[in-house]
Amino acid sequence: MKKAIVVAGPTASGKSALALTLAEQLNGVVINADSMQIYDVLRVVTARPSVEDEARAPHRLYGMLQPAELCSAGRWRSMAAAEMETAWAEGRLPVVVGGTGLYLRALVQGLSPIPDIPDDVRQAARALFEQMGNEAFHALLASRDPVIAARLHPSNSQRLVRAWEVAEATGRTLSDWQTEPPADTLDAAFHTILIAPEREALYAGCDRRFEIMMEQGALDEVRRITALNLDPALPAMKALGVPELAAHLAGRVTLQHAVAQAQQSTRNYAKRQSTWFRHQLQTDTVLSTQFSERFFPEIFAKIRLFLLTADK
Repeated sequence: MKKAIVVAGPTASGKSALALTLAEQLNGVVINADSMQIYDVLRVVTARPSVEDEARAPHRLYGMLQPAELCSAGRWRSMAAAEMETAWAEGRLPVVVGGTGLYLRALVQGLSPIPDIPDDVRQAARALFEQMGNEAFHALLASRDPVIAARLHPSNSQRLVRAWEVAEATGRTLSDWQTEPPADTLDAAFHTILIAPEREALYAGCDRRFEIMMEQGALDEVRRITALNLDPALPAMKALGVPELAAHLAGRVTLQHAVAQAQQSTRNYAKRQSTWFRHQLQTDTVLSTQFSERFFPEIFAKIRLFLLTADK
């Protein structure tokens, strides 16, 4: 049976370092499962692997889409599955890494068989959201699909609109569709590693990483992407740090305030990721602290066992 490794965890948990080490040691290919790192322009702000790291092992699905494009879980899954097939054909081990839980679940467990949504329905849903605003639209969705609304924060506009357009186009709520057996599952065995640091250490890591991003040119990246005059509702325009630094560049807040707000947004996101992974992701190995090289012998032993026994 074909085999793959999944490395999951909240932002700033060290998952990219672990994935790179695994790929180096196991003749692997690192495949991105982060919904923001898939976009070009934002290498620093989205903490994409450095050029030096990319030279140490093959990396796929990083910076391959323009920020004006949309990438759904279904689209990402198709691209990731193709990269995994290529890796297997080359005798390499796919190492899928990222913090976008819906992407990882779609890959490992398959997708709900939701029909394609017509463009006019998508546009009408987005227009309604823009007209109502986050809070009112969230309340409207709650009246129609309370299960999904309870899972989503009002600021998560992309998924709020997605839930609404599914209900509009199909006559069934997204939560109802998600009860259907998954379709198009991969014929492969996965070993999933979750890095789940304690909250205090995770938050400190988030704050420090954003400071490093600022030193590496995050403000210049945001200046370049705002110069493209893109729709602020696009996913790339809502990457952690982009709205806050864009507000500074527009003269609305000081740089100090923008950095503090971006750090707070990052901590909030890391908390939501941690909660989602704890309840929604099936895992085989859990690290309860940020990854460091000292954990590699333990992890490597488990993966070796997986590679030897997964198809027996």
